[in-house]
Amino acid sequence: MFSTFAQLEGNKFSRWVTDTNLRRSILSYLNSSPEVDNSEKFWALYWYKSWQNNCNSLAKMHLLAYLQEPFYRASEKITTKYANNQYGLADYFQIANAEVEIILKDFNPEKSSNLRYYAVMVVSSRFREILRQRKEVNICTNWVLLRKVTKKIILEALNTAGLSPTAINQHRLAWVCFKELYVYQSSGTKKLPEPNRQLWSAITDLYNRERQTQLGFSTPKSTSEEIERWLTQTAVYIRAYLFPSVKSLNTVTVNSQDAETLDIPDLSSDSLLADIIIKEDIQNREQQVLQMSSAISNALQLLDSDSQEILRLYYQEELTQQQIVQRLQRSQPTISRRLVKGRESILAALVEWRQSLSPDLNNSVDSTLIEDISIALEEYLRIHYGNLNVKL
Repeated sequence: MFSTFAQLEGNKFSRWVTDTNLRRSILSYLNSSPEVDNSEKFWALYWYKSWQNNCNSLAKMHLLAYLQEPFYRASEKITTKYANNQYGLADYFQIANAEVEIILKDFNPEKSSNLRYYAVMVVSSRFREILRQRKEVNICTNWVLLRKVTKKIILEALNTAGLSPTAINQHRLAWVCFKELYVYQSSGTKKLPEPNRQLWSAITDLYNRERQTQLGFSTPKSTSEEIERWLTQTAVYIRAYLFPSVKSLNTVTVNSQDAETLDIPDLSSDSLLADIIIKEDIQNREQQVLQMSSAISNALQLLDSDSQEILRLYYQEELTQQQIVQRLQRSQPTISRRLVKGRESILAALVEWRQSLSPDLNNSVDSTLIEDISIALEEYLRIHYGNLNVKL
């Protein structure tokens, strides 16, 4: 566990490769101290403290070997969820390995008892950040994308595409009419369906009424097919503007509505992504951590005394379910059910808190978000009860 590394072939696990120096190192410690605790938790903490106190490169390699499996599982999970993106499992696995220094620097064994849990949280967050930065708009449908963007992004994307002022105004007005009439309530913000024929007709009628006053010049009436084509083109221009392809890095703007290579916008602009991505990035992290902690604490207090005691035994005393059964003289199904229900109650409070962050946005909760919150909750409970142990 502390001396082998995962070898991948293509995007699949191939085999474990033993590092002879690491194996010799850990065998030496085991032979010199046969009475030492031989548990995974002990050795993870031992090598971490060795790295922390002495910047020991050997200790770092032991920990990197230790984190190979959770890194691989996290990489496998993200590629399964988001199969249609430019990264493969091997790419994510390399990214995870590159994060080990950051993980070790930020890990606090006094607050979190499990380095593996913490590492998975860090690399999973890193993967999601990469997807947000590079591929978020490609995960969305055209209709989600058009509902997310602001007028500023629309105009910048259309200008970058090289459209004429007349065409820009027409596309912009079509988008305004779409935003006004296409209000769809869905449990998943990334899978809004395409407008039906009736809605396209309504959007077209609104456009034809507004064009006389909004465009400032005389234009003929448009058809539903033309409005749909304009909006589809607009979505393409937005994607290219926000996330241009590598091959367009050195191209110049083409003054054509059919331009395939587009100028690159200034990606350093803070407003560029802020208006397109749902505001998941925390502007005031410390305040929101306190709010989250408060939500969890309140949820814990609302649980019945039996559930509170079972959670305490499980997370604070780190008893197994079978040990809790023996301690409380309850059946194993009862203990398991109480644990599940207790976590579900706290999870529901966390989801409600998460939605309250941006009530003005269509901030729905999908299975991916719930799973991410569940991982964070598991780590928080271990930290919370671990702190109680420290105080005791």
